Amino acid sequence: MASFEIHGGKPLKGELIPQGAKNEALQVLCAPLLTSEKVTISNLPDIVDVNKLIGLLQAMGVKVEKVEKGTYIFQAKDVDLDYLQTEDFKNRAGSLRGSVMIVGPMLARFGVGYLPKPGGDKIGRRRLDTHFSGMMMLGAKFNYDAGEHFYAVEGKKLKGTYIHMDEASVTGTANIVMAAVHAEGETVIYNAACEPYLQQLCKMLNSMGAKITGIGSNRLTIKGVKKLGGCYHRVLPDMIEIGSFIGLAAMTQSEITIKDVSWDNLGIIPTIFRRLGIKLERRGDDIYIPAQESYEIDTFIDGSIMTIADAPWPGFTPDLLSIVLVVATQAKGSVLIHQKMFESRLFFTDKLIDMGAQIILCDPHRATVIGLDRKYDLRGIQMTSPDIRAGVSLLIAALSAKGKSTIHNIEQIDRGYQDIDIRLGNLGADIRRIG
Repeated sequence: MASFEIHGGKPLKGELIPQGAKNEALQVLCAPLLTSEKVTISNLPDIVDVNKLIGLLQAMGVKVEKVEKGTYIFQAKDVDLDYLQTEDFKNRAGSLRGSVMIVGPMLARFGVGYLPKPGGDKIGRRRLDTHFSGMMMLGAKFNYDAGEHFYAVEGKKLKGTYIHMDEASVTGTANIVMAAVHAEGETVIYNAACEPYLQQLCKMLNSMGAKITGIGSNRLTIKGVKKLGGCYHRVLPDMIEIGSFIGLAAMTQSEITIKDVSWDNLGIIPTIFRRLGIKLERRGDDIYIPAQESYEIDTFIDGSIMTIADAPWPGFTPDLLSIVLVVATQAKGSVLIHQKMFESRLFFTDKLIDMGAQIILCDPHRATVIGLDRKYDLRGIQMTSPDIRAGVSLLIAALSAKGKSTIHNIEQIDRGYQDIDIRLGNLGADIRRIG
């Protein structure tokens, strides 16, 4: 098991280029299964989860050609349906959460889709009912083998219908959209997710020949087509990494420029960090964060403590609440962090408390942070990364802390952040990969 050894308390300086978006990549990588023609995707991040999904596609019979770093050509001309019943498929697909999105395109093109219980972050229950209920409404038959934890959908002739989703699930929306592109007639999906990465998937499918309207809203209309072709698609920069770097700059009193952020796709993210008192400027399509000795959390108009909560897009993404929580530990003032969408994402706060942070964990969903205003430094400790986002939050805390910190189980961080130790080292961070 690899670890990071970090000597913190050092300001950083320089430029960072965000990687391609992990959450978009896992969606658009499944779209080539909808056509036998070549599909080129660029700006794919070189991270564990993306590479695992590419490996799974190869094992399924998809021809994969690496053009250059981050750019691949996919051709799903000879997909092996028998492979979906093998132990190797169950092991590969069961090792990452993104594998769930192969089901929709497989059902649309081949009339069958199979999936073992997918892996991913241990952040609480993440049900798949929304995915499969949408496919059943399109006419597919569903079966779940509880003993094997194996899901199966079958349906040779899907028909368009009206689907009111019970939750605005991003991966659920992606799966149902891909299942519906070949369905006969018109499909309307209401309460659909509308985040930029889902918009990117829909735009990609349209460039392949799909007919999707309402992109960017919570009501998507899909007119079924018989065939899709190839296309070129470029993945957006990762908004979660961008938010992580904003938090890093504030915590370490660093002057950092984040390049090519696709500002117009960041939504409310810059606003939330400004509410924490962090100064940031838009310079063209870059974000400039000056070195700040202190930053003060805003309050509501009546003077009451600010609450920052996650919500489906265009609300604040849950993936950045861990970062916001860490940043608040050294701010002036207090804030209530309310993690509504997952019940286990705040449990890493015990490590921050061990480092000297003033945090009250109210329940699995809420934590009150009493900012130290830099009067007391966090102290370095040994800790273990529980999931991707908490892992990076602990990394940011360690980089700001006095003394040495060791973070174990950094494979979790590698699942979502490309060469993070090298990139931060180039800014002056004292970070070393060991083991």
